[in-house]
Amino acid sequence: MNPSPLDQFKYFFRQKTTLVQLIKINIYVWLAVTLISLFSFLFQTPITNKVLAWLELPANTTVLLQRPWTVFTYMFLQQDFFHILFNMIMLFFGGILFTQYLGDKKLLQTYIWGGISGGLFFILAYNVFPVFAPVLPYAAALGASASVIAILVAIAVVKPDMQVQLILLGNVKLKYIAIGLVAIDLMSIDKSNPGGHIAHIGGAAYGALMALNLKYNVLKLPDFKLNNIFSPKPKMKYSRNENQGRPLSDDEFNRQKAEKQKRIDEILDKISKTGYDKLTKEEKEFLFKSSNK
Repeated sequence: MNPSPLDQFKYFFRQKTTLVQLIKINIYVWLAVTLISLFSFLFQTPITNKVLAWLELPANTTVLLQRPWTVFTYMFLQQDFFHILFNMIMLFFGGILFTQYLGDKKLLQTYIWGGISGGLFFILAYNVFPVFAPVLPYAAALGASASVIAILVAIAVVKPDMQVQLILLGNVKLKYIAIGLVAIDLMSIDKSNPGGHIAHIGGAAYGALMALNLKYNVLKLPDFKLNNIFSPKPKMKYSRNENQGRPLSDDEFNRQKAEKQKRIDEILDKISKTGYDKLTKEEKEFLFKSSNK
């Protein structure tokens, strides 16, 4: 019996991967801001504007120096329901492809640095080009789009000829999707939401450079970590090494856990492509044992 879409959805959000935690953070922040906005509307208070001002990324460098954390917080702040829906759908599909080939650790690094790169492009453009001078004092950026496009472009550079199925278009190579997204942003700067499109280009630039850097290993950026933020665990973990009869070190434990999670992801990917009935007996037993732990 094939698992239902609801069961697959529940299983996905029970995982402790970076992708799941990034989606959860974005959703929780959006829900919190939505509730604050409702409270602000009912009681006619300006609290929503104050909260947004402390989280969104200002183009004005004077204000930015007073709120430097916004370079980070803006990439988890979404404008409305359709904004977060679109960004999370793109993050979900792009993140799954990314982790399959580049790993969970690099996903977080790409999300954060892609968002920072997009934010810096936004700030630089608004302070350099005269066309933005009238709106510079109050212009601000928010959203995960720069981070998401960094992830999509990175995997497109690594696996340019991989094909994905798009509604109405059929199978399309990743490189064409990435080129199309960047081209749309470039052509839309003078149409509407110029700050958003410029931030997207900044995110795409980081994604491409990061993927190219994997080949040549020129620059090593510091890593970011999300150690199961929503499921705190004890600092010390002990497991028995079956071959040597001794407790595993933290590195060994984490390595084995990552290998197990990779195996689970491969089986789930096989289910999504060919169905549960196509699994081998060993794969079914492995998935069953894993789900009961």
